[in-house]
Amino acid sequence: MGYIEELKRVGRDANPFFTLMGIELGEYGDGRASLTMEVRPDMLNGAGWLQGGIYVALADEAIALALCTLLADDEKIATIDEHTSFIKGVNAGTIAATGRVIRKGRRVAFADGEVRDAADGALLSRTSTSFAVIGR
Repeated sequence: MGYIEELKRVGRDANPFFTLMGIELGEYGDGRASLTMEVRPDMLNGAGWLQGGIYVALADEAIALALCTLLADDEKIATIDEHTSFIKGVNAGTIAATGRVIRKGRRVAFADGEVRDAADGALLSRTSTSFAVIGR
C-alpha cells in the first residue's frame, strides 16, 4: 500500500512524525497539500520563539505530501535541495503549511511551500525545494 492510500486509511498515524509533532492533515491532492500544527511550549527556542527547524519541517512535510499526490506507484522521492526564508516569528497558536508542486519531471521535481499563522494568515516562512524522483 502506498503512502497516500495509507494516509486515507489511517490518517496522520501513517506518518510517525505527524503524530510526534501533532500535525493535522488538511486537504491534499493534485500536487497540493495543507497541514496544521499547534505551537507548543516545548517547540520554542531559548529566545521564546518557535524554533526555525520546525517551520522547515512542517513546510517540508506539506511539500512532500503535495508531491506524493503526483507520484506513480513505483516512484519515490528524496530531497536534493531545500531553502527556507524566515519572515516572522510566532510563539503560540496554530500554524498552517501549504505545499505546491511547480514541476514534476521524470527525474527531478520542484516544489514550494509557505507557513502562515492560521489565525491571521501572516506569512511566517517560505520554502523552495527540489527532489529526486526515484523509480520507473
